[in-house]
Amino acid sequence: MTVFVIVLLLLLGIVLLLLEFLVVPGVTIAGIGGVIMMGGGIYLAYTTYGSTVGHIILLSVLVVNIVLIMYALKSRTWKKFMLESKVDSSVDTDTPEINVGDTGSCVTRLAPMGKVRIGDIVVEGQSIEGYLDAKTEVEVVKIYKYKIIVKPKNN
Repeated sequence: MTVFVIVLLLLLGIVLLLLEFLVVPGVTIAGIGGVIMMGGGIYLAYTTYGSTVGHIILLSVLVVNIVLIMYALKSRTWKKFMLESKVDSSVDTDTPEINVGDTGSCVTRLAPMGKVRIGDIVVEGQSIEGYLDAKTEVEVVKIYKYKIIVKPKNN
């Protein structure tokens, strides 16, 4: 029964340490728990079976940890888990329906950026004259790919 407990502690400790190195960033409970479990397994081996078996288990744990970490950190190990598809499309950012001089209204508050409705199109807008409340009438001053520059409409 003691052999089973020692092996279980060592295996759980190794798994937790691998999780610490590969999945969980920083020093967390997984790493601390892994070290404690492996230390407990090694201590149990020393106290139950003597120093010779304890030394063998200690050396085995060190070698297994080093080999597993080196294997896990190789780039070829994770190739089968990697997403290799490429995105070759782009987002259409042109708004040919909007021209300089068009008018519309603010959908959200421009502080100094927010959403503006020009005709039936809602786009990202930026105010050149400070903050504008929602539903304020605006006029398009300049057009960029991702946003338009607006000013309050002169009544």
